[in-house]
Amino acid sequence: MKKIQTKHFEVYIRPHEPVYIISVVAEIVEIPIWTLRKLDDMGIVQPKRIGKKTRCYSQEQLKVLKYVHYLMEEKGVNISGIKMILELHG
Repeated sequence: MKKIQTKHFEVYIRPHEPVYIISVVAEIVEIPIWTLRKLDDMGIVQPKRIGKKTRCYSQEQLKVLKYVHYLMEEKGVNISGIKMILELHG
């Protein structure tokens, strides 16, 4: 079977373009959906809303969420503490 070359079909997604839905983000960053919703409600990471319900996250937001996961899992920081840390980092 012949292998298909895909290098000519690469897709570029701008870092700030909201393209990832919450269920995909939950898998990528290993944070439960309910926690992502709480982070949104607290203004920590607020995804763009598509329609009334669908949350879409950008690659930049995924980076922040990976850091949030690190703080929660490795350092034991709660959500309020995460909010303070991110506010200090600007």
